[in-house]
Amino acid sequence: MTPIIPTIDNEETRHLDSALRPSKFSDYIGQDTIKNNLHILLTAARERNTPPEHILLYGPPGLGKTTLAHLIAKELNANLKLSSGPAIMKVGDLAAILTNLSPGDILFIDEIHRLNKMIEEVLYPAMESGKLDIVIGKGPAARTIQLDLPPFTLIGATTRMSLLSSPLRSRFSGGVYRLQYYTEDEIAQIVKNSAKVLGAELPQDAAHEIAKRSRFTPRIANYYLKRARDYAQVHKANIDKEVVDTALSMLEIDEFGIGVSERMVLDALVNTFSGGPVGLNTLSAATGEEEDTIEDVTEPYLIQIGMLERTPRGRKATDKAIKYFKK
Repeated sequence: MTPIIPTIDNEETRHLDSALRPSKFSDYIGQDTIKNNLHILLTAARERNTPPEHILLYGPPGLGKTTLAHLIAKELNANLKLSSGPAIMKVGDLAAILTNLSPGDILFIDEIHRLNKMIEEVLYPAMESGKLDIVIGKGPAARTIQLDLPPFTLIGATTRMSLLSSPLRSRFSGGVYRLQYYTEDEIAQIVKNSAKVLGAELPQDAAHEIAKRSRFTPRIANYYLKRARDYAQVHKANIDKEVVDTALSMLEIDEFGIGVSERMVLDALVNTFSGGPVGLNTLSAATGEEEDTIEDVTEPYLIQIGMLERTPRGRKATDKAIKYFKK
């Protein structure tokens, strides 16, 4: 059979991640508790004809923090201005962003924990009272002028909640929301919706095959879907379970969602160190992976699926990990 060719336009093809974002809350799968709370917050603000209070979203990458910010802006029919913590390097950068806002705008700052302390302190009065304090000059001749800002809503997003200062956290009076990992059924529904956007048909078994390898994360699931679509297109096939399995095998992603880096860590633990415990530094030397990469990227998923334990004496492989290498 001739595969279905995607029908999205060229602009969306160049920005597939944006094209795959849901366009309204009813299309956003999962995170029901957050959606219900946001519905109350946004509805009340709209009825009062005021911007909603500032919102903080946190959780692992790829769970939909940026997507929620886009949906909030659409729900309020407001302009969304995007920035990130690393991009705001000076007080002047923040001042330029804030003074260019229009009434009712949504300002989204991704990785907000990476703002430096001086910029945070300028942000406090802007969030609390809509004032921007600017210091002109230095030393005894320095003076402060205060600018009134238009009413706006700040949405902050972070993957490292512990690095966010308490004073900044406390100013998100609209709520602090933690995004949870998705279930396999939710991920399967997400990729089926994404396949429709791409103009492709995705059988239920193929959707679940992607879902069970996706680490419970929509961004990863959509990445796998796109690679399966590429494979199907090149081989003049439809996307089915066999195509998904072949495409992901080429990426060295197995049926548990374990990739090359995770296998290296598990192999070192199980076969080199007899299951552990072993220190992070030693594990890094044995695998050639940086300690930060192991700790922040590789280990969390292995812990989540019950194949690795962190103990006071070091990392240990679980019985499930040992069985994984004996299968």
